[in-house]
Amino acid sequence: MLSKELLEILCCPITKQPLQEENGTLVTVDGKMSYPINDGVPVLLREAGVSVDLVAKGVESRE
Repeated sequence: MLSKELLEILCCPITKQPLQEENGTLVTVDGKMSYPINDGVPVLLREAGVSVDLVAKGVESRE
């Protein structure tokens, strides 16, 4: 679990929206983008972001 202080300063590198922790990932507050947390480290690279719409359709990565 990430600290409250860290979550307050993190944002989506694409939309600049705040992020919230959900099910071991970071999700934008509008719920459209998700970023992994690997070994407690948020991976906020543009290419690591996954559209939640794609995840719902069963696609694991953007092409």
